[in-house]
Order: sequence, then C-alpha cells, then structure tokens
Amino acid sequence: MLYIVPTPIGNMSDITPRARETLENCDFVAAEDTRVGGKLLMLLGIKKQLVSFHEHSPRRVIDSITARIAGGESCALITDAGTPAISDPGEKLVAACAEAGVPVCALPGACAVVTALSASGLPCKRFCFEGFLPEKASERAERISELTREKRIFVVYIAPHDIKQTLAELASAMRSRRAVLAKELTKLHERYFRGTLGDISEAVLALPPEELRGEYVLTVEGMPESDEFWKEMSVPEHVEHYISLGLSKMDACKQAARDRGVGKGEIYAEINK
Repeated sequence: MLYIVPTPIGNMSDITPRARETLENCDFVAAEDTRVGGKLLMLLGIKKQLVSFHEHSPRRVIDSITARIAGGESCALITDAGTPAISDPGEKLVAACAEAGVPVCALPGACAVVTALSASGLPCKRFCFEGFLPEKASERAERISELTREKRIFVVYIAPHDIKQTLAELASAMRSRRAVLAKELTKLHERYFRGTLGDISEAVLALPPEELRGEYVLTVEGMPESDEFWKEMSVPEHVEHYISLGLSKMDACKQAARDRGVGKGEIYAEINK
C-alpha cells in the first residue's frame, strides 16, 4: 500500500502517533527531499530506506515505486512539510498508484492551508486553494485577475523571496479586501498580519530584509457582490490597469471585456477613439 503521511509544518510535536507508526512499519519512504526526510526520521529514531521523489523525477522513478508496492511492499510518501500531494509533486505518484490499482491510504495531519484558514477569522464555509501564483508575468497577471472575481475566500502560498512583489500585486488589484497573512505557522516566530490587503502590503514592505525570512500563507476574503474594482474606471483606465499587472495590450483588452460582460471589439473601439 501507498501511505500518504503528513509531516509537521514547523513544530515537531505535531507528528501524530499514527504517522510515526506508519513510518516505523513501512518498507521504504518516498521523500521530496531525502535530506529533509532523513532528518525527520533521525529525530523520530526511525531507520528506513529513503527514495528520492520530487518534481523533476523521471517517470521510471514513479514506475519503480509503484512496482515495488504492487510486489508486496508498503511505501510512506512524505513531503518536506505538511500533507503530501497538496500543491506538491506527490500528486503524480498518488495518481500513478490509483491508475495502476495500487491501494492508497491517506493519513490526516498537518496542512498549512487548513491551519491558516482556521486562524483567519474570515468566513470559511466555502473556500478555494490557489497554491503558489505562476512565475511568468502574463500568467501571473491573468491569475490575479481571476482571483479578483473569486467570490469564495481564497488561500495563496508565498515564498519569502516573492512576498513583497506578490502582496503589492494583490493589493493593487484588491486593496480594500480583508486578509490575513500567516508567517512561519506553528514555529517559534509564528506571526499574523491582519487588515486589508493594502494594510498588510504596507506593513510587510516596511520590514527589514532579515525579518522577511520564512514561509507565508495568505488568506483573502472573496469578492463582495458590490466589489467591482473597475466600476469607477474608464475603459482605457481599466485596460491600463491590467497592462500595469503584466498583461499584453491584447490580453488586457480581453480581460477588461470579460469584467464588463461585453465583446472585446467594444473595448478595442473605446480605447482607439
């Protein structure tokens, strides 16, 4: 069987007895980073064979792991922190096992998105998980544009090197939205920033570089029915807004047309008067 085993996202005390028992009893462990996985096993006093499985692992690695499980061995899949297969390369191995008819058993445990949501104080009856935003500027701008119209609360993961830029871009599009930024969840220096996206962006921009280290989870309220940021903009201003976020002029026109519920030809005609 393939066991999906959550690992602590910061505090080692969050490893569950069941997760520890599974790691002790499995035949081998598939780890996103064998150095991180090896340290975890050492701290738990467990000795197991570690197999490297990460985003760039070739298909033969997946096939090898699947074949071993099909042959009677049990594998524990772990990621660097949190629940495997959630915004994580482990999803490829789980999919391969499911396709091959190999049994899969998921253990409950630490997950940064759920931890951040529960502490946000925002309405969480319905939410969506965005993960990390795209790195490519045009794709990133398009994704942010989509999020401006998302009516559910949404959650974004942000790496420390990207925190200032991401907050500035999101604040530019949704400055007045309520949000909560969680830093270093469950760790010694855990911290929450609460307020509007504009408030949080300004607070983080003011931090010295040494205080930016750590992992971040951002929770943002969905779009209220009355919140159409472009409503007070002229069509050229609306298009220029998206261009400033990184879209080409053509894509900016298409996005403005979607926002306004009109054909893109109408937008082109308006900006070319």
